[in-house]
Amino acid sequence: MRGKKFKIAVVGILAAFGTAAMVYSGTASKRESAKSENVETAKAKPALTVTTTAPRTVAWPRSLTTNGNIVAWQEVVIGAEIGGLRLIEVLVNVGDKVKRGQLLARISSDTVDADLAQGRAAVAEEEAMLAEAVANGDRARQLQSTGLISAQQITQSLTAEQTAKARLAAAHARVQSNELRLSQTRVLAPDFGVISARTATVGSLAQPGQELFRLIRQNRLEWRAEVTATELPRIQTGQVVMVELADGVTTQGRVRIGAPTVDPQTRIGLVYVDLPADSPARAGTFARGVFELGQAPALTLPQSAVLLREGFSYVFKVDNNNQVAQTKVTTGRRVEDQVEITSGLEPNTRVVATGVGFLTDGDTVRVVDAQTVSVAPPPK
Repeated sequence: MRGKKFKIAVVGILAAFGTAAMVYSGTASKRESAKSENVETAKAKPALTVTTTAPRTVAWPRSLTTNGNIVAWQEVVIGAEIGGLRLIEVLVNVGDKVKRGQLLARISSDTVDADLAQGRAAVAEEEAMLAEAVANGDRARQLQSTGLISAQQITQSLTAEQTAKARLAAAHARVQSNELRLSQTRVLAPDFGVISARTATVGSLAQPGQELFRLIRQNRLEWRAEVTATELPRIQTGQVVMVELADGVTTQGRVRIGAPTVDPQTRIGLVYVDLPADSPARAGTFARGVFELGQAPALTLPQSAVLLREGFSYVFKVDNNNQVAQTKVTTGRRVEDQVEITSGLEPNTRVVATGVGFLTDGDTVRVVDAQTVSVAPPPK
C-alpha cells in the first residue's frame, strides 16, 4: 500500500510540473509575440508629418556678379613745356573742377619777354634792309637792258634782295618761336574735368615734360570689371550694369566695350563700364557689379526643402513606402525663397518640402496636404 501511494504521489507531482511548464511556455510565447509586435509597431511609426514638393522648371533672370576697380576714364598728365624758368603762381588744387583753357599756373616770363622784344627789333631791322635791297634790285632790273651796269652788279643786287627776304623770314620765325615760348609760360587745362593730383609748387624750377597736375577728363569714371574668358562673350556693348560701390551705394553703369584680349595667365578679360557723371564713385576704389544676361530655365525648389549639412546641400526623396532617402545636390542661384538645383535631382522627384532638419536617412514619414500640417519636432 505504501508503495502504491508513493507512486501515485510521484505521478501527481510530475503531472503538476508538466502543466506548470506548459503554462510558462505559453506565457513566454505570448510575451515574445507581444514584444515582436511592439518592435514592428515602433519601426512603422512615422518620424514626422510632412508635406512634399517636386522641383519645377522656371525662367529665371540670369546674372553675372563680378569685381573690379574704379578708375578714371582718361587721366591727363599736365606738365611744363618750357624749361629753366620758375613757377610764380599756382591757381588750382586737388579736387578743383576746371574748364577747358582755364589758367592753372604761371611760369616766369621775364626772359621770354626780353627775347621776344629782341626778336621784334631784329624783324624791324631786317625789314629796313629788305626795303633797301628791293630798291637796289628794282634799279638793277631797269638798267639791265641799257648796259650801264655790268651783269655782275645786277646779279649781286638781285642776290642781296633775295638774302634780305630770307633774313626777314628768319627774324619772323624767331619772333613766332618766342611768342610760343611766352604762351607756354601759361599752363592751361586741355579739357574740362577735375584735378586729381598736383605737384606744382610756387618757386620750383619747371622742366620740359615735368608733371605739374593730373586731370580726370570730363570728370568721367569707369568700372573695369574682371570677367572670365567663358563669360566675356555674353556681355554686350550698351548693357546695363548695377555697380555696388565700396560704401554700399548702388549706381547704374553701361558697358562701353569689352576687352578684345584676355590675360593668358589668369584667363581674365576686362569689361569697361561707363559710370554716370553724378556718381559718388571715387577713382581707385573697389566695386562689385551685376550684369543682367537675360533669362534661362532653372530647376528650383523651396529653400525649406534644402538642408545644409557639413558644408553640403541635401534633399530628402520620398519613395512609395513613405521612406526618405537623403540625397546630395548642387545648388546655384537664389531668388527670394527659391533655390536653383543644378545637379543631383531629376524633375518631378517627390521630396520633403519642410522640416528636413528633423529627418535622417531612412526615416518613415507621414505625408499630408500642405493645408493640414504644421512642422513640429519628431515625437520622443
